[in-house]
Amino acid sequence: MSDSGRDPAAVRRRRLLWAGVLAVVGLALLLLGLTVANGALAWTEVVLALILLVLSYAVQRMARRESLYRRDRS
Repeated sequence: MSDSGRDPAAVRRRRLLWAGVLAVVGLALLLLGLTVANGALAWTEVVLALILLVLSYAVQRMARRESLYRRDRS
């Protein structure tokens, strides 16, 4: 996904927003998987939650790294 030609600040804000949404959904699934769900469903929710949390971290790191390097190019 190339964001060239767009406002870098807007792209960073949008990516950080998506990272936050992924983190909230991941934490909610983790909470449900650890407290309410039983059996295979609980394990599925916990694994999915961990994947979402790692993905959230990756998106957040990518947004911050791109904004850091963009300042150096300017």
